[in-house]
Amino acid sequence: MQELLLDPDRCFDPDPAQKQVARHLYECVSELPLICPHGHVDPRLFADPDYDFGSPADLLIIPDHYVFRMLYSQGVPLEQLGVPTRDGAPVERDHRKIWQTFADHFYLFRGTPTGIWLRDELCSIFDVTEKLTSESAQRIYDQIAAKLASPEFRPRVLFDKFNIEALSTTDAATDTLEYHRAIRESGWAGRIVPTFRPDAVVNIAAPDWRPNISKLSEVSGIDVGGYDAYIQALENRRAFFKSMGATATDQSAQSAYTGELTPVQANGIFQRALRGQATPEDAARFNGHMLMEMARMSIEDGLVMQFHAGSWRNHNQALFDRFGPDKGADIPVATEFTRNLRPLLNKYGSDPRLTLILFTLDEATYSRELAPLAGHYPALRLGPPWWFFDSYYGMRRYRELVAETAGLYNTVGFNDDTRAFPSIPARHNLWRRAEANWLAGLVVRGLVDVADAQEMIHDSAYRLAKRAYRL
Repeated sequence: MQELLLDPDRCFDPDPAQKQVARHLYECVSELPLICPHGHVDPRLFADPDYDFGSPADLLIIPDHYVFRMLYSQGVPLEQLGVPTRDGAPVERDHRKIWQTFADHFYLFRGTPTGIWLRDELCSIFDVTEKLTSESAQRIYDQIAAKLASPEFRPRVLFDKFNIEALSTTDAATDTLEYHRAIRESGWAGRIVPTFRPDAVVNIAAPDWRPNISKLSEVSGIDVGGYDAYIQALENRRAFFKSMGATATDQSAQSAYTGELTPVQANGIFQRALRGQATPEDAARFNGHMLMEMARMSIEDGLVMQFHAGSWRNHNQALFDRFGPDKGADIPVATEFTRNLRPLLNKYGSDPRLTLILFTLDEATYSRELAPLAGHYPALRLGPPWWFFDSYYGMRRYRELVAETAGLYNTVGFNDDTRAFPSIPARHNLWRRAEANWLAGLVVRGLVDVADAQEMIHDSAYRLAKRAYRL
């Protein structure tokens, strides 16, 4: 048997002086509650107190694009991993076979952040003591399956065990939030709040935009036949989300372009979109205008505004056609912020009522644009490393690129951005270790003292996220 061991000093610098300080700083925050202000955990997990995760494959493989994208890159078909197709075509249903395929390829995750999370989950949550290999696969499957069958592994129980103080889901603007309502009405004390995601009703170039507008009319009770009614319906939905506990919105676009349209111009584009006649230029201008509108709405209703840019979504067209979105094919693209965000920031960037949190997949913009912008505009904050850079080295580069210009307090701590609920503690643990090591480096170089570093690690691990997201 190959023993599975977690190094207690993982992520810490090998220099003895820095490692000692990093260990101390990490211990200061290792037991703090988790603030999870942005993620994609399905709220139905918590609506039913007896919710069953299903098999180990259901939990750890089939829904997690961080996992199956790596296997796909090595030629393993998604069908072989049980990932459902859009048209219901047959995929592998034997979850032991799916798990065996995963175990056969587990070596692919060596040195990757996903590998770090998975090893931590297996060891810390499921008490696995041997490495996952082809030979050990079925023993480990049985061990995890037995855990998942026990009452101690219901989502609400794990929520408390993980010491989660608040968890935000991400929900379409047209979502009825029925699971959030069920959670609230159950009397359970766990704090699960929705996040307003308007992309599906803002991106007029999307093929399903028109059906989503019909759904927006239905759930808002407003006939969205024109731009004015469209804005009213969005404001209606934001108010509903806020009444259900939401504190934030989340929006994405490939470009960070912003620019204001007149009501006549906006309605003209909206009407062309309703007729299926909108051009790519229309879509870009409308999206840029709606970013301005969402900032305006956030000032009025107090919801924190998140914006993700720099991702070419669903780059693999054949995969998208067969399996749908969010299958690991979102690829970074070069992004420009200084010029593109200027209209929004000139109008709203100094308004104390607005908090705008930016995320990007283009690391080159951190030191060149984002840190200087966040170091100036009071409304602007930088989100943590996202997607491909949600890793130990991504976190280290992030701090090296932004800290000197933006400082710590124009960033917002950490969010796990995950669909895989059991990975949440491991992801936060990695962040806290990376931050402890960064701060320890400042201490041993005489740039901050230990007392300040202790305050900073507490802020990074807990207070910044709680404050920025108003949780």
